[in-house]
Amino acid sequence: MPVGPGRIRPGVAYSGPATHYGADGGGNCMFDRLSDPAMPVVAMNELDYENARACGAYLEVTGPGGSTVVKVTDRCPECGAGHLDLSRQAFDRIAGGVPGLVNVTWRLVSPAGLGPVQYRIKDGSSAYWLAIQVREHRNPVVSLEVRVNGTWVALAREMWNHFVAPQGLGPGPFTVRITDLYGEQLVHTVKLAPETVQTAESQFAQH
Repeated sequence: MPVGPGRIRPGVAYSGPATHYGADGGGNCMFDRLSDPAMPVVAMNELDYENARACGAYLEVTGPGGSTVVKVTDRCPECGAGHLDLSRQAFDRIAGGVPGLVNVTWRLVSPAGLGPVQYRIKDGSSAYWLAIQVREHRNPVVSLEVRVNGTWVALAREMWNHFVAPQGLGPGPFTVRITDLYGEQLVHTVKLAPETVQTAESQFAQH
């Protein structure tokens, strides 16, 4: 499947204002709340959120006080292009003691130290309606396809960070293919087990 460039591209530095809010790791990307509240996370501005394509991406943010790596877990609808709304912990790491708002640069990164990709089937999914979420991916996921009768069928991504088959795809298990921003593809088997986190066997390459 061809990979579109998207708004956030490897090797490109972006800039904009950074603010902070009471982030807990939950939000529009529908990830679980953090077990470690000190983990740095960020809400992405509306344009760069790009209909959840930014969800789960890792960014290196540099401000007047230094740099930190954050994970995109939420969306900031009122923020303009380039704007990052950081968790308080992340903001404190890069702001150099400046309160409230600082100017930053940020770029996409592909971190080490991650385990395999995970999947979660949304509650309410059945043989007749299916929503699949990808988690713990090293690089942004740009597409998810399911093999149906020997053909790969792409599922549409919703703003709430799930790939959805509105009419369902039967009882499963499903052969799923995900493609990252660099064009790498991984194929995994996913069971129809709503609300259960399923850990796959592989992870995208580091870049």
